[in-house]
Order: sequence, then C-alpha cells, then structure tokens
Amino acid sequence: MRRDYYELLGVSREATSEEIKRAYRNLARRYHPDVNQNDPKAAEKFKEIKQAFDVLGDQERRVRYDRFGHAAEEAGSNGFGGFSGFGGLGDIFETFFGGGMHTGRPSGPQRGSDLRYDLEITLQDVAFGLETTINIGRIETCETCRGSGAKPGTSPVTCTACHGSGQQQVVRNTAFGRFISVKTCEACQGAGQTVKERCLDCHGRGRKERERKIEVKVPPGVDSGVTMRVSGEGESGWRGGPPGDLLIYLKVRPHELFKREGSDIILEVPVSFAQAALGTEIEVPTLDGKARLKVPEGTQPGTFFRLRGKGIPYLRGHGRGDQHVKISVKIPQKLSVKEKELLYEYARLVGEEVAPPDKGILSKVKDALGGR
Repeated sequence: MRRDYYELLGVSREATSEEIKRAYRNLARRYHPDVNQNDPKAAEKFKEIKQAFDVLGDQERRVRYDRFGHAAEEAGSNGFGGFSGFGGLGDIFETFFGGGMHTGRPSGPQRGSDLRYDLEITLQDVAFGLETTINIGRIETCETCRGSGAKPGTSPVTCTACHGSGQQQVVRNTAFGRFISVKTCEACQGAGQTVKERCLDCHGRGRKERERKIEVKVPPGVDSGVTMRVSGEGESGWRGGPPGDLLIYLKVRPHELFKREGSDIILEVPVSFAQAALGTEIEVPTLDGKARLKVPEGTQPGTFFRLRGKGIPYLRGHGRGDQHVKISVKIPQKLSVKEKELLYEYARLVGEEVAPPDKGILSKVKDALGGR
C-alpha cells in the first residue's frame, strides 16, 4: 500500500507551499543517498520523498491528488492526462449520476502535524534516566491574531467567491453536454473566509514558526529505537484543531568499555599470566563506580564472572540486570633477560617444549643452573 504523500513529508493537508518546501528540504538532506551510502534503504526513501514533493509542490497536481489520491497520478501516467480529457472525475459523476464530487480539503478543525526529534543519549543515561531540555522549531498559532490571520482590530470576512462554502462550481460546455464539477475555492483555499488586512506577525497565515524549549524525561532502561511520545508538543492545529505530538527517537551512543546485551552489560578485563595462574583481586569499573573482583587461582582465559545488579534497569519492572566480566590473559611482548630465564626454567619443570633461546641466554640459564 502506498503511503500518503502528506504523511511522507510530515505535513498536514492544510500545509502551505512554503511549509511543504521546508519539509522536503529537511528530509532530502537527511535521506539523500550521498550522505547515506551505507544505508541501502535511504535511496528508496529519498525517491518516495521526491515523488511526494513533485506532486504536492505542484498546485495543479496537488489539487488532483487531494481529490482522487494516488489514482490521479496513476491515471495521468497511463495517458489519461490526470482525467483532464473529461473535465475531471467530478464531471463524469455529474454526467452519469447528476451530482458533482466534493473536492475541497476539509474546512473544519484539523489536528496539527506530529514532529520528530532524534535524541542521542549515553549508557549512563540508560542506567539512571535523564532529564534534559531540547530546543525544537515548530509551527504555532499566531499569538497576535490568535490564528485568524487578520490584523488586530479586524476580522476575516466571508469569501465573496464561494460565499463561505469553501468550494466553487466549474461549469464546462463540451460536445458531450454540460459538465459541472466542484473544486476548492482558489480565493480562500477552502477556508470560506478571506482576510483584507493581514496580521503583520504571521503575514495572514494565522500561524508562525517559533523555537520552543521542551522538558524531556527519559526513563531508565530504554534502548536505541525506542520512541517517546510527548502529547500536544507538535505543531498547532488548524481552525481550532488540537496540536500534534512530539515524537522523540532515542539512540544510545556506544560505550568505550561496556557492551550491552539486553539488560546485562559485558566488560572485558585483561590480567597477566601470573595473576591468572596464582589468583588475584582486581578493581573493575561499573556503571555505579569501581568494584572489587576476586580472580581465583588457575582462572582460564574467557572465564566470566558475574556482578549481580550492576547492569541496566528493567524498563518495565523492578531491579537491574547483571554485569559480566570476561577475563582475558595479557601476554607480555617484551621480556627482560631475567624474566626469560625464569620462563625457560618453568617450561623445563613442567615439560613444555618452547623455542630454543639464543646462545647468550642459554649460557646464562646454564650458569644459573650450575652448569647442567
């Protein structure tokens, strides 16, 4: 099923040409294939956005789309010229059924558009929650004219072209007879009212763009891809309609030490050969600070130890996951002569074959062993 073009661009059906252009520019920058070379879906998304703008950015094609939806574009591409050859589908309905089609956009209260905000947070924010303030730009009802679009002290008047109906009848005389269709009034854009003296703040639009600071609370335990909805913080509605919502898309920044797996976190800690073989107690980082971990004698590389309750809080429920500490054995790259001598002696005692030492070291080992 093809998505609605207004939904693709994130604008309302009452959006002005300028609002449509601005939405397209923002989305085009975000999904352009040149800046998303590693995302195979970006090109298809960009193509959909471009197609939506090509239609809604053209006034004539937009009117046809508002009347007939995607069928208007499909018919136009099949050689019917967007139904223009028969004066529009409204004329066809008039011919066969004796009535015109309602083609205007809704003139009653309309809900405002939702807004999207991408918020990047840290693993610490995930563990303990976050309260922050974000800045968003949104379209709001003009405070000066209270959404009327008229200069303070004046009021909108009934449109003389449509007499307040928001629609106009178009009569065409053709060889097939007299056809009548109904379209959105061009003088008032379907509002049924016009403004003689425009508000200077919003230039008669009744709405204007403003920067707003929004308080956001991110609960502990969230993950990348989680969407938070803040009701009523989207763009204002039309003609007294309710505002849209603010949708906050969360992305968790990778941590330099910890790897997350659900509500657990994993930390890899290197120890020396001697520490793994003889045992030790080490200090390891956690999301809550430092913690002591006992490494038993004879610990093998790849062994995991669990620190209970040191992971991520459960998003829906009480408690936290665990932290798993993976032990790796660090092999020294450079050894002193004395260290090498001791390792050769250890290998001899346990019967391990190792690479023969150079002559200088071998002589020193023999000397240390009493010439044997």
